[in-house]
This record gives sequence, structure tokens and C-alpha cells, in this order.
Amino acid sequence: MQSVPDHIQRSHESTVKQLLIDQLLWMLFLRVVLYTLLLGISVYLQGGEFNIIILPPALLLFLIILVYFSSIISGLILLKSKINPRRFGIQQNLLDTFFVTILVYLTGGSGSIFAPIYFFPIIAGGLITPRLGGPIAAGAATLQYGLLLSLAYNGVFPNFLGIAFYDNGHDALATLNMFAVYGLTFFLAAILASLFAGRLSKTEDALSDSVRDFDRLMLLYKQIFDDITTGIITTDDQNRITSANNAVCLITGFDLNDLLMNDFHKTFPNVTFGKKGIRHAAALQRKSEETIRIGYSYARLQFNALTDMDTGGSKLETCQNCKVITIQDISEVERLEKQMQQAEKLAAIGRMSAGIAHDFRNPLTAISGSAQVLANELNLMPSEQQETNITLINIIIRESNRLANTVSDFLKFARPEHAEKDWISLKSCLGEVIEVARANPNWPTDNALDIQTNDIVDVYADQYQLFTVLNHLLQNALAFCPAGKEAIRIIAREENDEIEISVEDNGPGIEPGKEKKIFEPFYTKRVDGTGLGLAIVRQMMEEHQGSIRVDDSSLGGAKFTLSFPLPT
Repeated sequence: MQSVPDHIQRSHESTVKQLLIDQLLWMLFLRVVLYTLLLGISVYLQGGEFNIIILPPALLLFLIILVYFSSIISGLILLKSKINPRRFGIQQNLLDTFFVTILVYLTGGSGSIFAPIYFFPIIAGGLITPRLGGPIAAGAATLQYGLLLSLAYNGVFPNFLGIAFYDNGHDALATLNMFAVYGLTFFLAAILASLFAGRLSKTEDALSDSVRDFDRLMLLYKQIFDDITTGIITTDDQNRITSANNAVCLITGFDLNDLLMNDFHKTFPNVTFGKKGIRHAAALQRKSEETIRIGYSYARLQFNALTDMDTGGSKLETCQNCKVITIQDISEVERLEKQMQQAEKLAAIGRMSAGIAHDFRNPLTAISGSAQVLANELNLMPSEQQETNITLINIIIRESNRLANTVSDFLKFARPEHAEKDWISLKSCLGEVIEVARANPNWPTDNALDIQTNDIVDVYADQYQLFTVLNHLLQNALAFCPAGKEAIRIIAREENDEIEISVEDNGPGIEPGKEKKIFEPFYTKRVDGTGLGLAIVRQMMEEHQGSIRVDDSSLGGAKFTLSFPLPT
């Protein structure tokens, strides 16, 4: 069992204390009512038709004023001060016995018709303060009543009465018998009131425990209801929203006041209730006019509700069409699902294409080899037949090589190799890349190539993949440089625990809005390009847990920056 939170415990103690204060205020109010009724009875009995002793009007008025004044002062003390309410209740019970004793003494002592009023403070004390209130009030009433009997036995009584308290006032045995009977009756009433109050107290304790448990559960449920990321909405018979948690406000962008008691379909016009319990999806326009996708399901709530009637009463109605609806923002989930489906399609296409490309390589090799053999044999033929035939064969060789390069790039993209990273020399790798590039007949002899490696000596990368990445970027930069005015700059530096290598050119740069599209497979603006070079570069950089970004170069063209993280 979880412990009760401090604020719930304090609230419970405050409730119990307030309940006791309310009971004491009722006791003061009943005291005023009781003595007011006594005033009325006394006035009525003063007609002389009854053989009883009553107070003179002056004394009666004084007693009533005394009771009213003491009750008002007691009530103010109880409300304004921090007095202990149980101790205050016992004090008020003693004060009540004192008032009764005065009343009984002035109306004939043991012969007074008001002697049973002693039971008022005894029963009130037993009910309000069960353990001590009843016995203390009974003891006080017994002693004070004994004092009255003692005064009667000795003939001490008010002059206005003109008679003894009772006929046998000087009979010791009768006086003792009356004291025993009243005293026993007082304590019996106190015991019965205490027993009844004890049972009532146990019931109140059990009820308080239930209230505490309910408060704790209500707090727990409210916290779960408010903190859960799934939106929860309840609606009534008229499809009005009766409750919504914080997640609903976050998903829709509306405040709780904007949602409560409004028609559900006013906020969720695209939500339809089909088969309950099944997850559906719909578009939702948020308060900011942004459209998102939500998933939702619902279930019917059938319960009895106490509703107000126009006549001011209430009646029990069964809510047959109340619903609880759960909603979630699934925009990101659907995007990831589409991305996953696309990835699965591409993976399937990649596996199939890789097999086809692999099968293409052998025929291409045979075609290219055969064309080269024919070219060699044609060199031995008469010169008038060589020129045309050699031109056609060169076309076959060139296009076969180009197709073979495309197949090779496609295989690199479709079957990425795992990066075997190690510390490799950056200058050595760049030297190999430039050496291979310059061996190409298309490499311009007057190319302005600027290499700045600063103090960067080694890079933590896969040597083969680093060579491939740098070669693709260098060839790509060269392809877009203006003919005869080629300018390429390669800079390497360490930045924020990463090795950054940038390749810049003086070409036309990247068209705005195409910064991401250029890394997609088969996207190219080069006549002789395969559209796989930059896609392979990005794929290899991801294999290195690195990144590639494109910016504008100070040379006027594009600037591609590679970031290789340093090992930790």
C-alpha cells in the first residue's frame, strides 16, 4: 500500500477538525434554540393554570441574555482563535451543566420540570467528544445536582419561591435515593452516548480511510490522465466534449476551455465512428492551422448519471451514447512507415538490380575485349579501311567502358562495404587520388589545384572508401569548372573533435533548393554522369558516422565539406 501524500494527510486532518468545529457550532446553536424554547414555555406557563414553579420574568430574561451572550462569545472564540476544539467542547459541556443547574435551582431544585435538561450536555459531550465529554458532563451534572439536593436538605432556596424545594426535603434517605437515581441515570446516558459515538467514530474513521484512499486514487488517476501522452476525450449523449486531458490540448493546440462542452466534430470534423476498438486515422487541423495526422479509437460508456431537471430536482438517467475517444499524433509514425516502406522497396530493387548489374559486367567485358582485339587487327589492314572501322570500334570501347563504370558505381551503392577504419595518411591518400586524376586524358594541364592540409597528418577512416570519396568529389568538381579556367581547392583542418576536408570549385555552384536532391541516387546534370557519385559519397560518410554538407565556395562554385569524427 502506498503511503498517503503529505498534502492529502493534511487535508484529511483539516477536514476532521473542521467537522468537529461545525458540530460544536451546531451545539451552540441548539443551546440557543433550547433556552429560547424554555423562554416561550415559561411565558406560557405563567398563566397560572399549571401547578409548577417558574422563573420571574426578570430572572428569566437575565438567564436568556446570559446564554445568548456566552454562546455568541464562544462561537467567535471558536472561529477566530486556534483553540483545541475538543478541549473547547468539554468546556462548553461544563458551561451547559452550569446553566442547567442555575435553571433547576431557580425553578424548584429536585422538583423542577427542567431537571431532564441535564441530558443535553451529557449526550452532546458523549457524541462530540466520545471518550471524555460524556463522563465529564455526567460527573459535573451529578455533583451539581447533589449540591442542589444538599441545599434543599438544609433549607437553602431563593426567597421568591416561598416554599421548600420539595416536601420531603429534610428526608436524608429520600435525598440520597434521588441523588443515586439521577447520578446513575446521568452516567448511564453518558455511557450510551459514548458507545453510540464510538460506533459513529469507527464509521467515520472507516469513511475517512475510504475518502483518503479515494483521494489518493483520484490523485493518481488524475496524474495519469494529465501526464499520459495519448489524448483522452469523453463525450455525452449530445456528442459534446465533457473532459479532455493535457495531451489533447498539446495535439490540437486548443485550450481546455475551447474544447469543453463544444461539439466533438467541430474540432475533429474528419473523425468518424465506425467499428469501436479499431484504430482509425484522420487529418486534423490544429489551432495554428497546421494539418497533422491523428490515429483514434473509441468505446461507448454506459453508466447512470444524476442530472438536474428544470423543476429544480434531479433524476437518474442512463447515458447510452457517451463515448471515450483516444487520439495520438501519428504524423511522424506515418512518415517513418512510408520511409520504411520506401526503404524496403529500394532494398528489394537494390538486390534485384545488383544481381542484374553483376550479370551485365561479364558481357560488357567480353564486348570491350573483343572490340580491342578487332582494333588491333584493323591496324594491319589497308589504311583506306582503317579510319572508319577504328572509329566505330572506339565508340564501342568508350561506351562499354562508360557502361562498365556505371555498373561498378551502382554495385558500390547497392552493396555498400563495411568501413574498416584505421589511421591513414591524408597526404598519401590525396596524392594517389590526384595521381589517378592526372592520368586521365581529360585532366586539364593548366588546372589550378590548391591543396591545404595544414597540420593534419592522419585521418581515422577506411582507406579504400576515403580514396573513393575524394576521387568522386574531385571528378565532380572538375566536371563543373569552366573549360580552360579550372580552379579547385582542397582544405583539411581539425574542427570540434572532427577532421574536416572540403573540396571547392569555381563552377556555377548548386542551384538553390537542390542541396538535398543532389545526394539522391540517379540525380545528375552531367552528360556523362551516372547520378550515383554523390549518393555513394553520402553513403560512405554515413558508414563512417560522419557527414557531408554543401555550401557556397569563395571561388564562386560549390563547396563540399566532409566531417570525419575522431575516435574517443
